[in-house]
Amino acid sequence: MQAPIIVTALFAAADQAFLDSQRRAFFPPERNQLAAHLTMFHHLPPSGAAELRQRLVAETRGVAPPRARLAGVISLGRGVAYRIECPALEAIRGRLADSFRGLLTPQDQAGWRAHVTVQNKVDPGEARALIERLKAEFVARPVVIAGLATYWYRGGPWEPLSRHLFDG
Repeated sequence: MQAPIIVTALFAAADQAFLDSQRRAFFPPERNQLAAHLTMFHHLPPSGAAELRQRLVAETRGVAPPRARLAGVISLGRGVAYRIECPALEAIRGRLADSFRGLLTPQDQAGWRAHVTVQNKVDPGEARALIERLKAEFVARPVVIAGLATYWYRGGPWEPLSRHLFDG
């Protein structure tokens, strides 16, 4: 059965471990079905799977990992996320969005704010307390974007479709 496709950026192991630990610490356990992730697209049509794979290969093969950094803590209203700065990843997302123009959902057409959610769907007061705590201890630092990945979304945990690692 075909399903919508999600596109994410992949972190190097050490950065993934840190972000996963933050998500385990702060995300409501009953809702935490996924590893920490940086979503680039929430819902691409399954009919575009082959083209998407070709485009992701072209964006990663022979390309060094883009420079990125954990840049801040942001409020999601009922949650908290770490902001990721990565101009090269923004450019990749822009090219992919241009390629799939007309097929994007309103959410994916809207401006992109690269982030990794570590808490969501909690009481706004709980979220405000965590954002103050994380802001107080936050130190910006580099993170490694190791590649790009796609997943089928079937309503629960995501089903892996493809992985495309940067070279280097």
